[in-house]
Amino acid sequence: MTGLALLIVILGIVGISTWYTVDESDQAVILTFGKVEQTVAEPGLHFKLPWPIQSVEKLSKETFSLQFGYKQEGGKISEYPNETKMITGDENIVLADLVVQWKITDPPKYLFNANDPEEILYNTTSAALRSIIGSTKIDDALTSGKAEIEADVRELLSQLMGKYDVGISVLAVKLQDVELPNDDVRSAFTAVTDARETMNTKINEASKYENKRMNEAEGEKAAILSAAEGDKTKRIETARGDVAVFDKLYAEYKSNKEITRSRLILETLEQVLPNAEIYIMNDDGNTMKYLPLRALDSKAAATKEQTEEETKEQKSTKEGGAE
Repeated sequence: MTGLALLIVILGIVGISTWYTVDESDQAVILTFGKVEQTVAEPGLHFKLPWPIQSVEKLSKETFSLQFGYKQEGGKISEYPNETKMITGDENIVLADLVVQWKITDPPKYLFNANDPEEILYNTTSAALRSIIGSTKIDDALTSGKAEIEADVRELLSQLMGKYDVGISVLAVKLQDVELPNDDVRSAFTAVTDARETMNTKINEASKYENKRMNEAEGEKAAILSAAEGDKTKRIETARGDVAVFDKLYAEYKSNKEITRSRLILETLEQVLPNAEIYIMNDDGNTMKYLPLRALDSKAAATKEQTEEETKEQKSTKEGGAE
């Protein structure tokens, strides 16, 4: 009876330890006398040799979150400022914490290449973050440089974890907060930031005004050049016309000098003295021979006109009396 009972117990242990189940969120490592035999990632019921020949170690395939610089449990957040305090590239102190998304991609290495792979990941995260922050200016760390810091930390952290070879892959790095250590420093930095923004605003306004004035000056310059080109063309064409007229006059002058000379003199006098009366006399210049016939004709015409007016008035008066 004792032997039978012992056999039943042995068979029960063998039956129980021969089959094992892998869930969809798990992966298993089969150990043969403590040595890695294979890795099983497919979910379902699987067979193995009974214990103590083979044993199974199950690990999760899910994505884990490593919280650096703080810990959130039960809706409460605990901060660790001593861990997150670091120096920037321009020798300023900031507090930086982040979250690292990671998963187990090589279960045997995770189980046997290190005593505590998660502790290695935590320390490596601290080293990578301090290295990147230490080469970053404080303005970039607090403002627009966070995305670049995250990318650099992830790259460096992945390289270091690859060297440590503990079966962990880094999926993502997300900065939670990058802030200054106390209120006085924050206030001073805010004042500097506001002054810098004001300076940039003034520079932009000045650049806008400069561009406006430059455009206006360019427009005025183009207008002046265009007017000058037009005046230049006009003067050239006028000069060409004057040359053509002069050439014609010169040709006429060569063929008949006296007539052309007299014509030029009369035309010039008409231009210079447009209302003057010109008399042409062929004598020795004795003014006593000049008889102002035009003036006498004008006076006679005026007297005749006055006489005709008086005659009309007398005739009108007679006709009125006869009636």
